[in-house]
Amino acid sequence: MALQNNKQISEFGDFQTPDYLAQQVTQTLRALDIQPQSVIEPSCGQGAFILAAVNFFANSSQFIGVDIKQAHLDILQKKIITQHVTVPIKTICASFFDVDWLGILHGLPEPILIIGNPPWVTSAELGRLNSSNLPIKSNFQKIKGLGALTGKSNFDISEWMLLEHLKWLQGRRGIVAMLCKTAVARKVLFYAWKQDNFIQEARIYKIDALKYFDATVDACLLIIKIGDIKPKTCYCFEHLSDQKPSETINYYDGRVIADLVNYQKWQHLRGADQNYIWRSGIKHDCAKVMELVKIGGAYQNGNGVIVSLEDDYIYPLLKSSDVANGRVGDCRKYVLITQQYIGEETNKIQEQAPQTWRYLQENAAALEKRSSSVYKKCPEFSIFGVGNYTFYPWKVAISGFYKKLNFQVVPSINNRPVIFDDTVYFVPCSSEEEANFIAELLNYSVARVFFNSMIFWSNKRPITIDLLKQLSIQALAHEIGREAEYIYYTNKGRYWSFVKV
Repeated sequence: MALQNNKQISEFGDFQTPDYLAQQVTQTLRALDIQPQSVIEPSCGQGAFILAAVNFFANSSQFIGVDIKQAHLDILQKKIITQHVTVPIKTICASFFDVDWLGILHGLPEPILIIGNPPWVTSAELGRLNSSNLPIKSNFQKIKGLGALTGKSNFDISEWMLLEHLKWLQGRRGIVAMLCKTAVARKVLFYAWKQDNFIQEARIYKIDALKYFDATVDACLLIIKIGDIKPKTCYCFEHLSDQKPSETINYYDGRVIADLVNYQKWQHLRGADQNYIWRSGIKHDCAKVMELVKIGGAYQNGNGVIVSLEDDYIYPLLKSSDVANGRVGDCRKYVLITQQYIGEETNKIQEQAPQTWRYLQENAAALEKRSSSVYKKCPEFSIFGVGNYTFYPWKVAISGFYKKLNFQVVPSINNRPVIFDDTVYFVPCSSEEEANFIAELLNYSVARVFFNSMIFWSNKRPITIDLLKQLSIQALAHEIGREAEYIYYTNKGRYWSFVKV
């Protein structure tokens, strides 16, 4: 999402909901015969939803709005007066993370409607702002190992909040109706379905975030009815007023599926491939120092400084845009690779490439400022996403950001193995013939249909390493009658070392 350049929006995800959108949302709820007895807007801002609910849900007896900013609640109180609202609305000024929500919900008449527009901001964005407006840290997504340290555990604050809403309503009758990023809605449904939460019905209605919030993000109204467990299906609608869904998403085989029919048709292709393992590119978090442009016989870094470095630790670099657009025969940039495997000591650079070591020392302050905890207790100038696989002469790669399935054969450049940034995923190959074979398999129509059944193209990064690992390349080769070639390449001892020793 492209956030507006405003600290209040950046820190609090503070997109005030237009009154007419709040009215459309509540009208949609009423058309679904939702008749709450109590209405809560947990991050109510200036109260667009709570005021719309007063007008649309005449039978409700309790209305509660909570917000961290008293200025917002003051505006809400003025609206209550000017709009001649006679129903009591209780307001509470507090951070979402400090409120005793179970205490507030205790004794409220059911069904309870939890409605609103939670902050559209991620934990990483708040961390960069040194904001205190964060939940207590916990790995609620249960991400294991290195993934929890290298950015995979970054989450939208609204995701955490929505899961809290569902917890509040377990064992009660209620509805959650929230505006959020569509990717967040799917993550919430995945987590809830995986935990076997009591979800009776789930719906997603697309909204135009650019029109309503000047935000370039795929957004929606997520509606979840709490009740008896039903089939794990969510109906998706193009507009708030639509009565027939345009598509459905399902929880099946432990994941959220975009196209259940095609997934079930080709699910025999799913499985871990022991011979071809997907890898991600290099993570260094310091582009101005580590990424270089060649200027004659020297290099220029991102700060505009021209330096003379040995070539020993310099490799051609391709980024997502290069791979997605087929620019793989040459490179615009180079990258400094300080290690051949994770955790390798870097002090040998001092002896083998003294100019490179001097350059690293001169830029040590910038490298030490890298905020990711993955670099803690590691040798100085460490990088991640590096291993024997990094230095293979041929690779089959794909961009995670671009909205197309296009697997590219990537050769070495000037006899140096190509390095990717961490938005690119690849399979290492020993030869051009092997790389061509793997690319042909992955670009085959059967593979595309299989991947497409699990891809949500509106996601910021629709293609992930987790998605790619769902396909057994051996099963695919068998399916299209090319398993003999697969066996030929995997029996050639393809895992000999390409790392310089």
